[in-house]
Amino acid sequence: MDIVRVGEKVISRRRINQVVAEMLQLRAGGLSQTEVAHRLGVDRTLVCRLESLGEIRKGRRVAVVGFPIQNKAELTAALSKEGVDFTLLMTEAERWEFVRRNSGVDLLNTLMDLIARAHSFDQVVVIGSNKRIKIIEAVLDKEVVGYEIGESPIQEDKYVDPGEIVSLVRAVKQ
Repeated sequence: MDIVRVGEKVISRRRINQVVAEMLQLRAGGLSQTEVAHRLGVDRTLVCRLESLGEIRKGRRVAVVGFPIQNKAELTAALSKEGVDFTLLMTEAERWEFVRRNSGVDLLNTLMDLIARAHSFDQVVVIGSNKRIKIIEAVLDKEVVGYEIGESPIQEDKYVDPGEIVSLVRAVKQ
């Protein structure tokens, strides 16, 4: 049953589940515990304690960015299985389509959003040319872990060994 009586109170499990789901969605979206608590009208300590109850692991938040990747689907699946928090992989064709699809201000805004998102991770792994790795490191203004797949400019998709990338991700998570 969806309704539980506790003393004189009648409590809706469905409502509790909805609020907890919204709380987790807001936190996963980047809001602080204080912001979530204020938005939902609860104490910040409740948000903190619910997170603690459901916590599976603490660890570094890892993002993996790479292009041009030949075996994008295979690599994405391996990274997802490994629990990587954010993955942005593109083939050469997708990279050019991204540039063509977004023009001027839209392209700049999209790039700024991606940079801000990448900057929020504890560790960023970059798969690409020597030049692209250095550029991303400079833009993020922090050390990144680079996995070089060739000299710049790379104009064709490159195969990336999923086992090597998974090993690299495991090493940076520790």
